[in-house]
Amino acid sequence: MGHTGIDGSGAIAARVSRAADAVLAEKAYVAFIDVLVRMRWLEPSHLARWRQGRVATLENATRVDPGKLSAAMDLFCRWASECGLQPSETDYLARTRDHQKLQFSASGDPAVESAYRTHWISPALPEIERRQLTERQSRPPELLVFNPVNDWSCSECGASGDLLIMEDAGPLCMTCADLDHLVFLPRGDAALTRRAKKSSSLSAVVVRFSRARGRYERQGILVEDQALERAEVECLADEEARGRRRVREEERRAEKDSVFQTAFTAAILERFPRCPTERANAVANHAAQRASGRIGRSSAGRALVPEAVTVAVVASVRHVDTRYDELLMSGVERAEARALVRAEVDRVLEKWSAVSPGAHGA
Repeated sequence: MGHTGIDGSGAIAARVSRAADAVLAEKAYVAFIDVLVRMRWLEPSHLARWRQGRVATLENATRVDPGKLSAAMDLFCRWASECGLQPSETDYLARTRDHQKLQFSASGDPAVESAYRTHWISPALPEIERRQLTERQSRPPELLVFNPVNDWSCSECGASGDLLIMEDAGPLCMTCADLDHLVFLPRGDAALTRRAKKSSSLSAVVVRFSRARGRYERQGILVEDQALERAEVECLADEEARGRRRVREEERRAEKDSVFQTAFTAAILERFPRCPTERANAVANHAAQRASGRIGRSSAGRALVPEAVTVAVVASVRHVDTRYDELLMSGVERAEARALVRAEVDRVLEKWSAVSPGAHGA
């Protein structure tokens, strides 16, 4: 594990603050792990290995030395407190059948472990969403089965196959893992997947690593054969009723989307009162488009957290009012392109708002 050089405390503080601000704007909550990933001190693939119980501690998976991690954690906790965020601890359990409790630090110090486990939640997040967030974080993680990209062999029998599960001794085939009685249900039918999983006493999520996106992506689930058959019968029995319900839900969603986009426009104009109304409408409609994955559809965006509103406006300015897209098309790296247009973004934001240039973190 290569260690990076030690920065000055001011440089680390700036990086921690930028990373934490960005995560908070996307999710309306932030944990120290999120900051480490955003700062590129922790690779997503290494995080996944730790969550799978394949790395002893999270700190063993990072790219920096313990002293630098400790300094960054202190700065992060100070930032969260100064922002008025609300702390909420959650357990981190391994994606294994025994759901063993994961360890963050090499020392295992209770105070350090607690700091890693703490999620800091925006006070702007509605109470109902805060409860839902806490419930989601408290659920045991799903068992993961991998559709491998590379050749492999079972650590017990030496066989191979399309699926494997990782355990301490190495990869296991479905037979050696006692999972070969399960059947594969591809993703795509939410009702069938939900019902099959509910009826199955044992289930697992099948994932495959995407080299293009640099992350594991869900392929479907493994469930018991009788559970799938039962779910298929149930889905056929109420297919017409579910169709009518889908139409009603689509109409309700369209109405809710219209109301939300209006509220998002109002939030933009409150934060940037000199922004033209037509432009605020365009930003809101783009950021809040359903299933787009954009900031308006995040928890922070739906809660109209000010940082999320700013992120949406900054993104629009960057693409519409600067040469950012042209730089990207010419081969300039994203981080460098953002730095090159930062002054242009700040000028537009200053024109639309009384806030001083540079305060919006373009």
